[in-house]
Amino acid sequence: MKKFGFGTALFAAVLFTALVATLSFSNQSFSSPNILVNEDVPDSYTVVRGDTLWDISALFLKDPWMWPEIWHANQQIDNPHLIYPGDVISLVYINGVPQLKIIRSREVKLSPEIRSLDHSDAISALPLNVISTFLSKTRVTDDATLNGAPYVLGGAERRILVGMSDDFYARGDFTANRLNYGIYRRGEPYLDPETGELLGIRAIDIGAARIKALEKDIATLSVSRAEGEIRIKDRLLVVEERTLASTFYPRAPETAINGSVINVEEGVRNAGALDVVAINRGDRDGLQVGDTLAIFKRGDLVKDRVASERVRLPDERIGLLMVFDTYEKMSFALVMEADRQIDLGDLLRNP
Repeated sequence: MKKFGFGTALFAAVLFTALVATLSFSNQSFSSPNILVNEDVPDSYTVVRGDTLWDISALFLKDPWMWPEIWHANQQIDNPHLIYPGDVISLVYINGVPQLKIIRSREVKLSPEIRSLDHSDAISALPLNVISTFLSKTRVTDDATLNGAPYVLGGAERRILVGMSDDFYARGDFTANRLNYGIYRRGEPYLDPETGELLGIRAIDIGAARIKALEKDIATLSVSRAEGEIRIKDRLLVVEERTLASTFYPRAPETAINGSVINVEEGVRNAGALDVVAINRGDRDGLQVGDTLAIFKRGDLVKDRVASERVRLPDERIGLLMVFDTYEKMSFALVMEADRQIDLGDLLRNP
């Protein structure tokens, strides 16, 4: 197993330590021919404090990313979503398909009293707030939505720049009757590098505001959050109803994905570990939150001096990313591993 790149050690430790407890088990067997079991695997393994889903999956599988396809839920366990130290993991074959089965430990007996539990006793799920610092509030929208959204007229006392806790005025259609709005600035369009298709318009998150008063089409608002200076012409969008998952389960995509990196957050062209990137695959391609993709650097085109022709070298795998937010035509992902600099146009495939 490759180690995570510099700067991801803390994230990796939290990520994979977190996943053991809240597995998304499936009662369905998957007869994927790609499931390869390690040689000389143990018949069973007892979970100990500090174990991770990745460790246990890697113990049995040559490709730990295939874990969702082999975990088998036990019908006798009331809540199969928690794994504790002392539980026994067994490798069994059902209809010729390898699966991991859990035998819940009965060694620990609880009595009615106040207890202080160590954080590592139950290996918890990966909560959104653990990685929210690394994620992006960028929103994907379209021209019609942005052009029809209310816009900033200016601040109180005729100020042209507005900051945290300041009041400002905006004009537009407020018939949605919402109090809270996000403040966005138009960014560059997201384009598919292969087809040129418009995938969406980047709406850069600037802050948030709450309406204090409304007269006809002019609203007085107070800034409740500011990521930078709020300017005249910035747009107000109703707070998006879509929400990010509260927990993330890295896994291989259910469908074959071939895409590329089309944008790096913060307006740069290169990315590394824990950076957020936009990719040109989304809901319509079967991509889901938690899907993990391998990042490849396209092989160089070199001259074969023996055969007197030009040949392309094999693509080189340089990292991994995990999708955390999907749209119809594109998605946002967090770079989890980076052995080299990630550039716009780098290729993405199933791990």
